[in-house]
Amino acid sequence: MRELTVVDARELAAAYAAAQYRVAVDGDTLPLRVGHRASDLEAYWPADCYTFLTAWNPASAPHSDTANEAADALLVQRLDRDGIARLPGWAEAPDGEWHEPGWLLGNLDELSVDNIGREFGQAAVLHWRHGQAARLRMLVERPRDCDPSDPRLAFTDWVDDVVTA
Repeated sequence: MRELTVVDARELAAAYAAAQYRVAVDGDTLPLRVGHRASDLEAYWPADCYTFLTAWNPASAPHSDTANEAADALLVQRLDRDGIARLPGWAEAPDGEWHEPGWLLGNLDELSVDNIGREFGQAAVLHWRHGQAARLRMLVERPRDCDPSDPRLAFTDWVDDVVTA
């Protein structure tokens, strides 16, 4: 497991929650947004629960394409080894300034999701149950200045849920 140091976890969570996610299914590209149901995606690819995960840019620090592609290849090997079903996808900032490939995974429990995310140095993943809104799972400690009533973070779970300075 990698130890993550995130400068501003609250703002990072807000950015992840505002990001646009897309998944490629049978030649279609389907949207995925934190706080919204993914009914079309779920109809195309039924599962009990879903996870969106990437291996790119661990701890949200920019890495070279070569390093990111190598990390993604290791993630794919890990998923193949464990027999985890997946579909290709990507995440991007609303302004298009940030874009990275990722994977939609089916039927992983939260502990497995958290462990894989941490193994690949990710600060967050998306995870939700069929029929529910997509949720952001922050894999870092919740900062003390994180206001639980902040509407940008309404669908955010802080996995470690330990308040830090």
